[in-house]
Amino acid sequence: MTDHSGRVPPSPTDTATAPIPVRLAPATATDPTDPTAADLADLAAGAEALVGAPVADAVTWSVGVGHHAPLPGSGRTLARWEQLATVAAVDLALARVLEPHLDALAVLDEAPDRPAAAAEEDASYGVWAAEASHARLEAVRDADAPGGWRLSGRKPWCSLAGDVSHGLVTAWVGEHDRAMFSVATRQPGVVVEDGAWSAYALAEVTTSTLALDAVPATPVGPVGWYLDRPGFAWGGAGVAAVWYGGAVALARRLHRQCRTRQPDQVALVHLGAVDAALTGARSVLVTAAAEVDAGRATGADGALLAARVRQVVADAAEEVSSRLAHALGPGPLAHEARHARRVADLALYLRQHHAERDQAALGAALLDATDAADASDAATPPW
Repeated sequence: MTDHSGRVPPSPTDTATAPIPVRLAPATATDPTDPTAADLADLAAGAEALVGAPVADAVTWSVGVGHHAPLPGSGRTLARWEQLATVAAVDLALARVLEPHLDALAVLDEAPDRPAAAAEEDASYGVWAAEASHARLEAVRDADAPGGWRLSGRKPWCSLAGDVSHGLVTAWVGEHDRAMFSVATRQPGVVVEDGAWSAYALAEVTTSTLALDAVPATPVGPVGWYLDRPGFAWGGAGVAAVWYGGAVALARRLHRQCRTRQPDQVALVHLGAVDAALTGARSVLVTAAAEVDAGRATGADGALLAARVRQVVADAAEEVSSRLAHALGPGPLAHEARHARRVADLALYLRQHHAERDQAALGAALLDATDAADASDAATPPW
């Protein structure tokens, strides 16, 4: 995709081979009769065709993918995550467009009262739930407003706010509670502020502050529902599948070099470390998908599972990126536009994981789960 900075599409040498789908379930990866394999191959080819295309085309494509993408908890969670990983391995910016749209569709499907906006066949979505001390979005009831509510204030960290037709956005209801609302972005009272999105990574996926002035909105679930629902954890694990796909793309570059050029002992060390990291990350994604589909990833158990998945995959992705830098040196970063972009995009995307803060939250959740299971000092450890 092109962006406001005028970045050019990758050179032909970057796209010499057809994109390879990312399989999390390796047993069927080479089975030509597996329908999922064919679907993923088509998805990868469609994503490849969009590298260098305008963002609007990526949004339209994401809407089409959303019509057929499996929902989390539907029995095909792993297939859903394979789709996200496959697109990420082709282009992380494209995955950054697709993932929130699919997440929004899952939120709307899970909601007790499905909003009218969800019925629009060509609706495209962002999901904006981040908060900041300098911006606050408030919701007030208005029986005369379409949807029964109006939103006023500012919402930070709204990726693609100027590109999608709708957003699922959290707003404050009173002093301490939040609720989720569906809001059309192309209506009076909605302003996408010109921000300082100066990132070279994921540059085309512009993130802005959204200003709303008494804008009609439709509630999505009751107050507090969005953060407490099981799908919140499932969506967080789905983002980890994107990180995994981005790391796979880097790992494939190292694997290709080791097969086409005689690797020395150091290169083999790095290749082995990359394989170990990705194998661990894939294993937790496969296990988590099975837990989601079995109905066991709900409440505190679901939150703990998602935190573990995100931590393991984030660590693996950072390990892969570091190993690639050491193994390949400056050449690919300096002379291969697509590789350099993948490295930068993954580094920024991974900052959706809050590093040591999320590690601390994982530790706290682990102790809470242990205490809930056994309040005695001699509680059974979790491992």
